[in-house]
Amino acid sequence: MSTPEAAMAKAKSEQQARVEEQPKAAPQPAKPKAQATTAATRAPAPKTSSRKSDDDDKNRLVLELNLNEEDFVTPSSNRSRVSEEFRAIKRKVLNNAFGPLSQTLNNPNIIMVTSSNPGEGKTYTAVNLALSIALEQDKTVLLVDADVLRPNVMRTLGIDAAPDGLMEYLLGETDDVADVMYHTNVEKLRVIPAGKSHHLSTELLASEKMEETVQEFASRYPDRVVIVDTPPLLGINETAVLANLAGQALIVVEESKTKLADLNSAVETLDPDMAKGFVVNKSLRLRSGEHGYGYYYAGRR
Repeated sequence: MSTPEAAMAKAKSEQQARVEEQPKAAPQPAKPKAQATTAATRAPAPKTSSRKSDDDDKNRLVLELNLNEEDFVTPSSNRSRVSEEFRAIKRKVLNNAFGPLSQTLNNPNIIMVTSSNPGEGKTYTAVNLALSIALEQDKTVLLVDADVLRPNVMRTLGIDAAPDGLMEYLLGETDDVADVMYHTNVEKLRVIPAGKSHHLSTELLASEKMEETVQEFASRYPDRVVIVDTPPLLGINETAVLANLAGQALIVVEESKTKLADLNSAVETLDPDMAKGFVVNKSLRLRSGEHGYGYYYAGRR
């Protein structure tokens, strides 16, 4: 059995164990069925406003956090299915970033979230992981949309007209990365959009400026976790460039859709010294018949 195949099996078993440990919840009133919006999200995007706030923050996005807690992690949510699943995922990610293993990783607090192919749920995973980490008492999180070919982070957050972002900064249209780093009313969450598309996106992401920026992200604040939503691993040059800058990779796998051959090929493109985790999206819960997330850290190979 290959490492990805074994990891997927382990992720499912750990998820099922969590399901069996949870007490049976009291019956709740039926909620309207969520309507899918994009391939990477399973629920309606949260309502937001892209207006700047009146406080001292130069760039601030005000999120009206009335997200459907069945599908998104929210600061005020109870112990919902999704919040518990992402708690399990983030604990292992944070342990890799700040525990003993961090001493052996390059930029352990830089986590790329990717997949083999498009439409397997990586952006939904990246957004929820960032929201979950923002709940930590002693951590801050920066969510970067580096999928410059098919940016979806801002849309997932409900912002239709995405402001300037990473590409504008790398092109020199703004001198300070802080100009494209947006504060939100989730106290510990910052967001950098992808910005406009550009025919030299591979070269811009491979530039010395990008490397220096990521190194600053990794080292400037000791409590910061950087979640980078990257393009899929197969057939896209930008992802290989970004993988050289991250210490951890979360590979999102959609059960019954992702082909094992594609997954193996995708993992082979990553640095063997990276910490790798597999997030199984839409994994069927054996007892409840619902779909959820499983996670397993596969280590190095």
